[in-house]
Amino acid sequence: MTEALFTDVVETLEDLRAVIGSPSQLVIDKVQPEIDEMSAAWIAASPFVLIGTADTGGNMDVSPKGDPAGFVKVLDSKTLLIPDRPGNRRVDTLGNIIQNPKVGLIFLVPGKEETLRVNGWAQIVRDAALREQFAVKGKAPALLIVVHTEEVFFHCAKCVVRSGLWNNTEAPTNDDLPGLAEIIIRQTKLDMSVEELEEDYRQDKIDGLY
Repeated sequence: MTEALFTDVVETLEDLRAVIGSPSQLVIDKVQPEIDEMSAAWIAASPFVLIGTADTGGNMDVSPKGDPAGFVKVLDSKTLLIPDRPGNRRVDTLGNIIQNPKVGLIFLVPGKEETLRVNGWAQIVRDAALREQFAVKGKAPALLIVVHTEEVFFHCAKCVVRSGLWNNTEAPTNDDLPGLAEIIIRQTKLDMSVEELEEDYRQDKIDGLY
């Protein structure tokens, strides 16, 4: 049904290259196999990373992770440590890693238009001494995601420039968008008022942050 809507579908790499062309040698050469000093500095400045994973069936997930800048630790030039803070217990990322360890990361730094991409494979570990290094307010994460790097490279600024992501003077307020409480109630037909669910979420931000 969906395919009938489109008459000119790109289905081969040859067709794709015919439209897009080939990358320059510089774009190819910028991909590094490990974390160098510049990449490590970027990771140390990043308070927000997106983690892409897939299960054995190819079902995809991209999950955000955030904490104060530097929350992702560089253990060595080939290894990153990411704390798994309390969340909604869906374990989308963790469950996928158990099935298929391949991961892709994108690190954002506020005010910077470039992003850092890291591809590799991951493990889930419970080593107590390592987890204690990530403790906040006396609470260590129950798990750590270990990422073994295979590709590390910086992504150009065009997507962030186009989006105006850090341009606060022109950023819309989006006040007309519904909040999470209203969205959940409408989608799940939950028998609860928006105010009640908003209070639950507010309290969770206080009690369940770490």
